[in-house]
Amino acid sequence: MTGAWREGEPPGRRRFVSGVRALETGGTLPFTLAYETWGTLNSSASNAILVEHALTGDSHAVGPAEEGHVSPGWWDGLIGPGKAIDTDAFFVVVPNVLGGCQGSTGPSSRHPDGNPWGSRFPVVTVRDQVSTETVLADALGIGRWAAVIGGSMGGMRALEWAVSEPDRVAALLVLASTAQASADQIAWAAPQLHAIRADPGWHGGDYYDVPGGGPDAGLGIARRIAHATYRSEAELAQRFGRRYQDGEDPLRGGRFAVESYLDHHAGKLSRRFDAGSYVVLTESMNTHDVGRGRGGVANALGRITARTVAAGVDSDRLYPLYQSQAIADGIDGAEFAVIGSPYGHDSFLIETEQIARLVKLLLD
Repeated sequence: MTGAWREGEPPGRRRFVSGVRALETGGTLPFTLAYETWGTLNSSASNAILVEHALTGDSHAVGPAEEGHVSPGWWDGLIGPGKAIDTDAFFVVVPNVLGGCQGSTGPSSRHPDGNPWGSRFPVVTVRDQVSTETVLADALGIGRWAAVIGGSMGGMRALEWAVSEPDRVAALLVLASTAQASADQIAWAAPQLHAIRADPGWHGGDYYDVPGGGPDAGLGIARRIAHATYRSEAELAQRFGRRYQDGEDPLRGGRFAVESYLDHHAGKLSRRFDAGSYVVLTESMNTHDVGRGRGGVANALGRITARTVAAGVDSDRLYPLYQSQAIADGIDGAEFAVIGSPYGHDSFLIETEQIARLVKLLLD
């Protein structure tokens, strides 16, 4: 069982582009990227903005839940006519990441032999993901992005775009992200990966055609761990405290309200995401390091020519402020901004007004 979008299902607003790319670890991968667009590309192709989603996001950044899209747009408050990323002025492109599960090639997709990739899906890095996105840009006739914007895992991809393709990125907004994954971030990811792989439904990653469902329990545990790191201690304390879930008593086998909250998000993710993609993408985040093979992070950031804003969240316990500050410090002329919020790492999805001001700062 999987929450992945599968070939043959209604495509919704998705469009598709295909190609073949060499991978950083060796070999080649035939791939398809699903993407969505809003606005109109101008005659000089100079008004295109690339928006990169976070770990469990997808190409459906704008719009309601509808046929082909199980969830509403994750940045509806930011993208649209007259909004901060104004689709009356800009052509906005949002791809589903390579390794994902909402139309782009990943473990749940069909291998050329017709069966799911499953455990055969190769290791892909953030650089590989960006490499495939250059194929999309070329197919759309976009030689240079007016801006590349992303948060969390999307910020990793946005930053990698500016490092690997400096002539193709005019402006860069990196939100709640890092130039290289830290030991702390890798440590938080480790139990999530173990939870999925320890689930009897994992079947070594080849569960797609196995009766009885996939590793939903393991994916749910992974989501509970991750979601706790996405929100701040202060917000959880204020919102839930030690309250019991309605009608339940922890002294008699019931749950605290905060446990119910995590259970809700675990079940919600299992209905719209794929455990194999969760593993692949988490590992790509773990291996993220813009300095690998480039003489270190400082040398890599020194390649960036884009006008840059790097912003962190003051309550983020997963991607602390100093990591965003380090990005800004390493890029000539870059600006560092602080998003003041009680909501922790997820603030880049929630604090629409503050993000809108940063977008205006970037694009004006």
